[in-house]
Formats: sequence, C-alpha cells, structure tokens
Amino acid sequence: MKKIIKIKIEDYLMNEYNCSKEQLSGDNLFFTIKTDVENSFVKIFIYNNSLGVCSSEVLSPKLNEMLEGKSRDEIFELPLVYGQTIHYVPSDCFNDSQIKTDLGMKFNYQFFIDKEIQPLQAISGFDNSLSFDSKGDTDTKAVYIIKDKGEVVAVAGAAETSIDGFWEVGIDVLEKYRKFHLGTELVSRLTQELLKRRIVPFYSASVTNIASQRLAIRAGYVPVWVDTYSNIFDGNYIYTDMLKNSL
Repeated sequence: MKKIIKIKIEDYLMNEYNCSKEQLSGDNLFFTIKTDVENSFVKIFIYNNSLGVCSSEVLSPKLNEMLEGKSRDEIFELPLVYGQTIHYVPSDCFNDSQIKTDLGMKFNYQFFIDKEIQPLQAISGFDNSLSFDSKGDTDTKAVYIIKDKGEVVAVAGAAETSIDGFWEVGIDVLEKYRKFHLGTELVSRLTQELLKRRIVPFYSASVTNIASQRLAIRAGYVPVWVDTYSNIFDGNYIYTDMLKNSL
C-alpha cells in the first residue's frame, strides 16, 4: 500500500502543479506554469526535498527573477501569497488500533458510499465533509456519520479529486460533542473503509488549525506535503497594489 500511496500523491501533485516526477524527486527549486487559469495566479508547495512555484504564464518570468537563490522559508514568506495547508496521508502503521470504540456515550454509526449518499441531502451544517450543489450533486463519495438520539452530530466525508482513487477527507463535529474525539474516530473508520477498497485518502489542515493537525495525527496520518492557498490576483485581491509594485 505504501507504494500505491506514493504513486497517488505524485500523480496528484503533477496534475495540480503541472510538474514532472523528476522535479518532485529533486532537491532544487523549480518553476512551472499553470495554463488553465484566467487570472494571475501563484501557488507554492514543498514535497520531500523539492520546492515548486506554480504560476500563471504572465507572472512566471518575474517570479523566477524574484525567487531564484532564495531559501525555502524566504519563498514561503513571499508577501504575494497567504495561507498554508499541511496535507496528510495514512501512515505505514495505520491499523484498527487508531479507532476509539468506548467513548463513554452510546452513539449510532453509519457508513454510506456512492449512490447510498444521495438520500443524505437533508443533512446540513456539515460543509467540510458533505455538501450538495443546487442540482443535488456532490463530489463526496463516501460518508461516515455518528448520530446521538437520532441527531447527526458528526460527519466524515471523502470527496473525489482529479486523480482516480485519491480522495480528500473532511470532518465536521458539532461543538458540544468535540470533547469525545468523535472526529478522530470517524476519520479513522472512514480511512479503514477506503483503504479496504484500495482508495487512498488524504487529509488537509491549515497551519493555523492546531486542533485539526492533532486530529490527523491521532487518526493515524502523517504530513507529506505543504502548499500555499491558491492565490488568484483578480480585482478582489487585497494586495493588488503590492503585487503591482513587486512585479
């Protein structure tokens, strides 16, 4: 499974950042161009020892000039970007021991996959893990829920990405239930179900969300890559003047 996870991660990164396997396995700064964006765009990421800067074509020459020779920290502190996300995958030792089964309360657990999810449209308030568009469609393909006395109190969902068999996990727990570590339990249970089906899950947490990072670790995940938010410099970007002065 370790080899499959590595392949899925690298396929995803190559697709998202228009880079090559050789670039991902290197230890140098590299630049790539994303051609499918309309506005000026930049996103920075690090995977193993490789450091990539993906941008729209119009920004690429100046970014090359600005960042060449700078350290990883200097590049991630670039004033033109904001927000960083840590991405996790299940560790090599992931197993059933991550699942907490006796939490002092009696909960009802239910698992749904593929077409079984459609009747869950009535559930609202769990947008990180389960959401439907106006047509009733959803990218979420697997869901684990917890009910307490008939009320849904926690939801973990896994949504498809651009890579087949590589799904992103999200979690929502009602505030008054968070002390029971239901998020950890649901993510662990959902991960187990996905791995049994040869689907590789990954979990994402903002660098400022310590609680989410702890949940990932408790659930048996390890950090693998970090990237900035997708910074799109359209008319609503608050640092437009800084961008003009810098570039």
